[in-house]
Amino acid sequence: MKLPTDRVAVKICGVTNANDAIAAVEAGADLLGLNTWTGTKRYVDLAANAEWITELPIPRVALLVNASLPEAERIAGLSYIDALQLHGDEDADFCQRVAAFGKPLIKALRASSSAAFAGVETFCTPHILLDAHVPGAFGGTGKRIDLGLAQEFRKQFPAFTLWLAGGLTPQNVAEAISIARPQVVDVSSGVELDPRRKDVVKMRDFVAAARNG
Repeated sequence: MKLPTDRVAVKICGVTNANDAIAAVEAGADLLGLNTWTGTKRYVDLAANAEWITELPIPRVALLVNASLPEAERIAGLSYIDALQLHGDEDADFCQRVAAFGKPLIKALRASSSAAFAGVETFCTPHILLDAHVPGAFGGTGKRIDLGLAQEFRKQFPAFTLWLAGGLTPQNVAEAISIARPQVVDVSSGVELDPRRKDVVKMRDFVAAARNG
C-alpha cells in the first residue's frame, strides 16, 4: 500500500456504491474505505459489490469491527481488497494474527486520552488511525478528534504513520493537518449527503483543502 511521500493522502471512507466510488476517485482521493461491519448504515457487502470494487484504480481498504479471525482471513484473501482496517476493540494478539494474512494493516484507536496509545507498538503495523472516542460507536460519528491528542501521538511515536479521522470536513481539514501533521486524513460523514450517499462537491472541496493544508 503506497502512500504519497510529498503530500498528505486522502482516504474517503464509508463508500457504499459505484457512483460514489467513481466520484471519489475523480475528486482526487488516494484510498477508499469500505465498511464490512453490519452494525453501520454504511455497510457494504463486498461479494455483492465485487464487480465495481474490482474496477477501482486506487487502494481499497476494508474496515472491520471486532470481526472473527476466519472473517478477517476471508476478507484479507479477496483480490480486490488491498488493506484491512481494524476499527474495533481488537487486541495485539488478534492484530498479529491478521497481519500474518499478508495484507497491510491499519489499527484504529478511538482516543479519549493518551492512555489509548498504550501498547501501540504491539499491533504489528506502522499504520495507526486516531479517531474520536464516542462510547458504543465505531467511527463515522462526526465528532471531532482531539487534535491535542494527535499532536501528542506524533511526538511520542514519530516512526508511525498517522491516519487522522474524526469529524473532519472541507472546512476544518487544513487546520487539522497543520496541527496534527498526519500522513493520511480519513473522512466519512464530513462528505456525505446521508450515510449511504456521498456529496460530490464536498469530496472535491475536501481533497482540495487537504492538498493545501
